[in-house]
Amino acid sequence: MALQLLEEAQALQAHTVALRREIHRYPELGLHLPRTQAAVLDSLQHLDLELALSSTTSGVVATLRGAQPGPAVLLRGDMDALPMPEDTGLPFASAEAGRMHACGHDAHTAMLASAAHLLHAHRERIAGSVRFMFQPGEEGPGGAKPMLDEGLLDADGPPQAVYALHVEPELQAGMIACRTGPILAACDTISARLVGQGGHGSMPHNAIDPVPVACEVVQAIQTLVTRRFDVFDPVVATVGRIQSGTTSNVIPQYAELDITLRSLSVDARERLAQGVERLLRQIPSAHGLEVTLELEHGYPPTVNHASGEQAVAQAARAVLGEAHYLQMPTPWMGAEDFSYVLERFPGALAFIGAAPEEGEAAPCHSSTMQLNEAAFPAGVALYAALALQVVSPDPV
Repeated sequence: MALQLLEEAQALQAHTVALRREIHRYPELGLHLPRTQAAVLDSLQHLDLELALSSTTSGVVATLRGAQPGPAVLLRGDMDALPMPEDTGLPFASAEAGRMHACGHDAHTAMLASAAHLLHAHRERIAGSVRFMFQPGEEGPGGAKPMLDEGLLDADGPPQAVYALHVEPELQAGMIACRTGPILAACDTISARLVGQGGHGSMPHNAIDPVPVACEVVQAIQTLVTRRFDVFDPVVATVGRIQSGTTSNVIPQYAELDITLRSLSVDARERLAQGVERLLRQIPSAHGLEVTLELEHGYPPTVNHASGEQAVAQAARAVLGEAHYLQMPTPWMGAEDFSYVLERFPGALAFIGAAPEEGEAAPCHSSTMQLNEAAFPAGVALYAALALQVVSPDPV
């Protein structure tokens, strides 16, 4: 059966690629993706599925009911793009200026839709139901939580397991990577304005210069990270933007900093935010500056359940072969809003390699990121295998 799933996924490759390229060419941002939603619904229209549409987003949950009653399993694919230009030169490159599918969500959506086709062909052997979650807003402001809050994911009772796949363009095509415990980090943001007193560049004693104070804060943050946190519960604090002034001979009145905070545990997340906020208040105060700051809590850590990782490993080895499964030794410090789903239900997020066959692979969020479409059947088959482990009397 395992090899049959891969063969059937390969037979669906033209469908998968066509949908992926359509979505890639017309990327949409945020929670409202009318064209992408329409493409998804069109791809599913000939299947016997129950559709539930989000009332606050473009999210869709399509439910496949099997021939017999039983538990439910949920499979998720995100649909939104990024606000950035595309420089791939692909014939199906973005037709929307300043928008690109640079994180593979076009592939996630297409693989999930094809998995719905594959499993629909096996609905007579399904005892239970499969819920296909097509989610907007992963890149912000977050689409998983609104769909949870609307009750779309557990309208007929909680799913027994939940799974998501994410492409990794720097991992060998067709490889599956996963781990138990944290696999992705929490993400928070602090924005601060340090307000001093402007003046002439030749007379700093008559001003309160915010620039050296901002530099001092940046250095202190790195000392906080390396001296107050256990290396085995790591955190990252990156000052992604520091901006001040207009020209060389003017001491500016203020300096601005935008800082991203990444962490893997609840305790480290709280202590990191408190520590950075303390430095941002006390160091400028010591120099006579005033500070305004805003802390924005983002996604929590994405934490895989042991049962979820075991299921991913079993399905990957059965469908793709032993050599195609990689147990990740450490988490990655990116963030994902599938974390909210895993806080509610057992399961796992896994990565699927999609590195190009030739040339240097560009990472996600690069304007030159490309995916190896030959990896897609592995993703389609893995989605199907994970579902059948829950709802089939004869699981893979």
